[in-house]
Amino acid sequence: MPVLGLIAGSGPLPFEVVAAAAARGLEVAIAAIEDNTDPAIGGLDVHALRWLNAGQLGALIGFFHEVGADEVILAGAISKRRILQNPAALRPDARAQALLLKLAGSGERGDDTLLRAIAGELESDGLRVVASTRYLDERMTPEGLLAGPELSAALHADVALGLRVIEALGPHDVGQAVVVREGVVLAVEAVEGTDAALRRGAGFGKGAVLVKAAKPGQDMRFDVPVIGAGTLELAAAGGLGAIALEADRTLILEREQALAAAQSAGISVIGVRRAGAP
Repeated sequence: MPVLGLIAGSGPLPFEVVAAAAARGLEVAIAAIEDNTDPAIGGLDVHALRWLNAGQLGALIGFFHEVGADEVILAGAISKRRILQNPAALRPDARAQALLLKLAGSGERGDDTLLRAIAGELESDGLRVVASTRYLDERMTPEGLLAGPELSAALHADVALGLRVIEALGPHDVGQAVVVREGVVLAVEAVEGTDAALRRGAGFGKGAVLVKAAKPGQDMRFDVPVIGAGTLELAAAGGLGAIALEADRTLILEREQALAAAQSAGISVIGVRRAGAP
């Protein structure tokens, strides 16, 4: 039976990948990341599971070879915030140290650069890295209204502004999410993540729009924009008017629960296309 290697970051996405892969007859071997992966991952019935520090790149590659992984998926976020707050928490092995030195020499340290570099290391060792959405097609956001009332002209204008901001900032590896209200940008997602940006933006008053989209040139093998029921709960608590998600390039996790929460709270959820996006 084919084995899928899963690097499990934070949030519910790794759990959905495991369920979707198992439904297709795949065994799953999970590399769980300390201080990132939900400990509940240990309760899943999988082929293998090993807990690793985020700096154990050599051990990660060795684990996937040991279990005979045919392909590898990175699902869920690996928090840079924790590493910035406590650099000693990252204990790089020799393979990771060599990679970090290479990246330091290039002067590029953004999330996308780091993730591409890690994927390159895995692939140089014969491990094929595939998109985190490979088995989640049915969870991708379709175009059109998904929940709540039709958007007003003012809300549509705020959505358009949010998409333009993501388009402009994306090349600098900043943000997949923007909070906008009445033509004013209230918050832009940085290292703190979408939910924290949403809380900041909602603090300026009700009726704002959360716009979430892939950054221009985003490598869709990892760091795919995601929302779930937790984000909808925050949106409801903050009095958001709408959530706009880029069609075919964002994921809605816990989909039925999330959209039901939006409908109940009167929050519009809409899938939109960004001009010029693939």
